[in-house]
Amino acid sequence: MSAILILVIAVALLALGYIFYGSWLAKQWGVDPNHETPAHTSYDGKDFVPANPAVLMGHHFSSIAGAGPINGPIQAAVFGWVPVFLWVVIGGIFFGAMHDFGALFASIRHNGGSIGEVIKANIGVRAQRLFTIFALLVLILVIASFTAVVAGTFVSVAAEGEAALPFITVGRANVSGNASTATTSLLFIVIAFIFGFFVYRKNVKIGPATIVGIIGIVAIVIAGLNIGVNVSRTGWVIFIAVYVMAASLLPVWMLLQPRDYLSSFLLYGMMAVAIVGIIGSNMSVELPAFTSWKLENGNMLFPTLFITVACGAVSGFHSLIGSGTTSKQLNSEKDAKVIGYGAMIIESALAIIALIAIGVVYKETNIGGGDKFLLTAPPTIFAGGIATTVAVMFGGVADFSNPVYDTVYTLLTLAVSVFALTSLDSGTRLARYMFAELFVKEGEKREEIKGIRGVLANPFVSTLIMVVIGCGMGFLKLNQIWGVFGAANQLLAGIAMLAVAAWLANMGKNNKMFFVPMIFMLAATGTSLVLTIVAKIKLIAAAGAAWGDWFQLIWSIGLVVLAIMLVIEGFGVITKKKGEKKVA
Repeated sequence: MSAILILVIAVALLALGYIFYGSWLAKQWGVDPNHETPAHTSYDGKDFVPANPAVLMGHHFSSIAGAGPINGPIQAAVFGWVPVFLWVVIGGIFFGAMHDFGALFASIRHNGGSIGEVIKANIGVRAQRLFTIFALLVLILVIASFTAVVAGTFVSVAAEGEAALPFITVGRANVSGNASTATTSLLFIVIAFIFGFFVYRKNVKIGPATIVGIIGIVAIVIAGLNIGVNVSRTGWVIFIAVYVMAASLLPVWMLLQPRDYLSSFLLYGMMAVAIVGIIGSNMSVELPAFTSWKLENGNMLFPTLFITVACGAVSGFHSLIGSGTTSKQLNSEKDAKVIGYGAMIIESALAIIALIAIGVVYKETNIGGGDKFLLTAPPTIFAGGIATTVAVMFGGVADFSNPVYDTVYTLLTLAVSVFALTSLDSGTRLARYMFAELFVKEGEKREEIKGIRGVLANPFVSTLIMVVIGCGMGFLKLNQIWGVFGAANQLLAGIAMLAVAAWLANMGKNNKMFFVPMIFMLAATGTSLVLTIVAKIKLIAAAGAAWGDWFQLIWSIGLVVLAIMLVIEGFGVITKKKGEKKVA
């Protein structure tokens, strides 16, 4: 199958979805450009800050994307390219983009409150408490997962028998890919501070500041390729904990917003290089169209595919970003569609590019049985696939002896790695918001709360608790958290859809578009978690379980119980409103 044809069909369908379905949703829900947003009505200069649409798009896109739309499609490629293609396109248009847009818009109309606040106002306080606990469990998994990923991406280990690496290494030949990534990420923090200061405190126009910022990105990437920072894994975990603690507490204009905005240009550039390579090389996808409904390891297409491909099709984490940080910075409701719906459509396009990347190097990956370049991890498969298309476009060989291949491969690996940190700092900020919500009663102001509740609702204390738990789990290399994270994240998407549907029902607006996606996601994730619970119980009964299996069992049971209780409460509201409408 032609890679160009796959790309063109996908982009055309996604664009049509944005133009027609996205516009229809905005009309059905009553998006009003004249309606003042929380960024203005609740402006505080810290969390509620009106943002330039381009800057906010960069923040939102970087936060929701991360490495998710690259990892998921590549891992799910074992089922063939057709199932992944269909799920990304259909899921992106009718599931993910609608989910993101709905969560963002519902939050805007609830004064920038989280999905938990939407649930409290439309389902009830008990449901809100349950959801907040559920979301915090998911966010702890996010923090733990990305702490492990980032620390693993940053750390450089000396070969066996060699002396420990120096703190700083200089020279392209002496700097490992991990050390390059670490250096670039650290310098990104610096230029983000500088960008935020000049744009928001010196009133420098966004255009000139962006040009200088992009030049800065090029400079730090070059610096990263030639100067490496070598720290132990323990040291990086401690650094990450301190960094996300600060990122969660500092005003959004100072670090989070400018960092994500500048990071997005790496992502846009990465996509542009990929598209040019795919079109210029005119290669074919060697990945089979379809392999099997059931794999040799026992995993079945349902529910595995719909859990594995999260970002790129639908992801519950996006609802927390949209209702946690983006809604507090939206300058006008006219931008809600392009940011809420549009960012997800772009992410789906990135997922298709990732699918094509593994397609062109399928026989050289561990999934396809090859070992030519040792392309085993999704980021390396993605980088190897796109680097291959670019090398072929220029008529060169697709291996590291070709400077074109080597350069593109290194830059793409670097770009993918940088984004894990953007999801981590946004996730920590969200955890701070939601943890504090547990201790604030209706009508109370956080600053006025006394006693232990006041201490726990304090931003510093709530952030510290979340960072210690989340980064602590990442510190312990809890690799088995990934076994629960995928299902928990997708289950969160189903519950977020339920919350928005309940709000629309209370408002008397059309919410039928949520029913099929919501029920499907609840069924897929529920099935996955139940299968995990059954498998872990059997393993424990056979006395073959490690402590990580106990972790997955306990966490899965907790998520299922909370989800069932929330679904019962939510469907009660929706069915009651339908009954009242019939009577009327």
